[in-house]
Amino acid sequence: MYIRNKARGFTLVEIMIVVAIIALIAAIAIPNMLRARHNANESSAIASVRTLVSAVESFRANQTPLSYPANLVALSNANPPYIDAVLSSGTKQGYTFAYARAANVNLYTLTAIPVTANVTGTRTFFVDQTGVIRVDAAGGAPTVADPPLE
Repeated sequence: MYIRNKARGFTLVEIMIVVAIIALIAAIAIPNMLRARHNANESSAIASVRTLVSAVESFRANQTPLSYPANLVALSNANPPYIDAVLSSGTKQGYTFAYARAANVNLYTLTAIPVTANVTGTRTFFVDQTGVIRVDAAGGAPTVADPPLE
């Protein structure tokens, strides 16, 4: 009497179908995930610019005579600190923040530029002592001539 053992497991065709389905799902999901990260970086940059504007104005209000901080590190080294060490380093979540106080201690500029253009962010942001955040949607160097953020 001949007893045949039934083979158990998946066939090559079944495994190939599963791999193809996983690849299709990944091809759909990965671009959406990257776009969501891109948008999150831009939202974080806007929030960080608002935080910096508030910190700079608070710092100025506590100075006699009134003057803006010399740099971002002065905001984190104050007692108590106005911002954390991550933000004072000038880079956070895919954006670089450049703060410059003018020779007139009552003027400053602050820009937020993506670390890697079109990857970590597309838009660039600008703010000065007026507190109006301006945006350059093309990703160029932002200036006071750019439209305000809506």
